[in-house]
Amino acid sequence: MSGNVRARLLDELSTVSRRYMASYALFNQALADRLKLHPTDMQCVNLLSLEGGPVTTGRIAELTGLTTGSATRLVDRLEKAGYVVRQRDAVDRRRVLVATVPEKVAEFGRVWDRLGGGWYALFDELADDELALIIGHMRRTVDLSAEQIARLRDGDLQEADEDRPEPTELTEPAEPSDGASPSSS
Repeated sequence: MSGNVRARLLDELSTVSRRYMASYALFNQALADRLKLHPTDMQCVNLLSLEGGPVTTGRIAELTGLTTGSATRLVDRLEKAGYVVRQRDAVDRRRVLVATVPEKVAEFGRVWDRLGGGWYALFDELADDELALIIGHMRRTVDLSAEQIARLRDGDLQEADEDRPEPTELTEPAEPSDGASPSSS
C-alpha cells in the first residue's frame, strides 16, 4: 500500500474513531438516563459485573480512575439506587466489600438485551478471523486507553510519537485513490 493511501486511510480512521467514541459517549449517556444513573455510575455497575465477585471501594477507585473519596460517594449513590450493597468480608471482618444486587444487574442486562440485537447483527457477515481482528483491536485499545488515562492524570502531554502525521482539518473521510473501500477486505 502506498504511503499516500495509507496516510489517507489513517486520517479516515482518525475521523471515524472520533465519531465512534462520541457516539459511544452519547449512547452511554442515553442508557444512563434511561436507568436514572450518572454515566460513571452506570459504567461502574458494568465493571463490577465483570469482576466476578464483591470488591473493595479501593478496587472501584482503581477500576474507575476516581479517588477513594469519590469512589465512596459513587458507592453511596449506587447503594441508594439499589444496585450495590456493602457487606463485611467473611475472612477479614474489618474489610468492607461492595457487591452488586443480582436483580438490579439483571434489570441492567434486560435493557441491554433489548438493544443488543442490533449490536450482534453488525457482526453477522464477518468471518471468525475478522471477529478475532476486532477483538484484538479492542483489547489493544483498552490497554492504550489505560496508558493514555494515566498520562493525562499525570499531566504528561508530551508527544509520544514524533513520527505521527499532522492532524488534518475535520472533513468527511477521504476516499482511497485505488477506489477500494477502506472497510472492504
